[in-house]
Amino acid sequence: MTRTRQIPRRDAPESVVPIYQRLFGDRDPVAEPGTATGTPGNWWTVFAQTPELLDHMVAGFALFSSPTRELPADLRELALTRTGFAAGSQFVFSQHCKAARRAGVTEEQVNAIPAWAVADVWSPRQRTVLAYVDEIVLGQGRVQDATFAALTAELSETAVIELTYAVASYQLHATMCRALRLEFDDVDERIVEIAAPAGADQDVMRTISMRSL
Repeated sequence: MTRTRQIPRRDAPESVVPIYQRLFGDRDPVAEPGTATGTPGNWWTVFAQTPELLDHMVAGFALFSSPTRELPADLRELALTRTGFAAGSQFVFSQHCKAARRAGVTEEQVNAIPAWAVADVWSPRQRTVLAYVDEIVLGQGRVQDATFAALTAELSETAVIELTYAVASYQLHATMCRALRLEFDDVDERIVEIAAPAGADQDVMRTISMRSL
């Protein structure tokens, strides 16, 4: 279950109805969830609570995929797929695997994205983009001079700015999905205490230090 309520079609703000129609047809997406790509679709039904935010994000999607962008679509989708994986969002990763294939990223390359650094399937340009993504997401923006120099040797400064904005934006989407438990990120916390057997010694540190009981 999502952590916040979803907006059924009958209660959707006027600006949200065309989005529901495009994604869900005539169905109520709360009563009959599911999109063409296999997602529940609750990203849309939750953010329908805040139509101005939803409109802003939809405009952003159009901005990223506009043919006027200097950043090539295959590099954008390669970067966003890696962003989803590095940021720990199954939803962002899964959706952009599909978008990456459509943009021309090969199946072998899509499969290699999780462990990209040890795969021999990348051009120098692709490898540099992937390194840049990791320094933004995993390094929290601490991009090294050598990485940036390699990137600007491959891409124009405009394309680099577009890439940076796209990666940072999808890191935000990944974070929101995990925080609100949306779509494929509706998963229980896996880091929890596992109880010791009843009656067992609970002095963990004494046990592992090999001190006598």
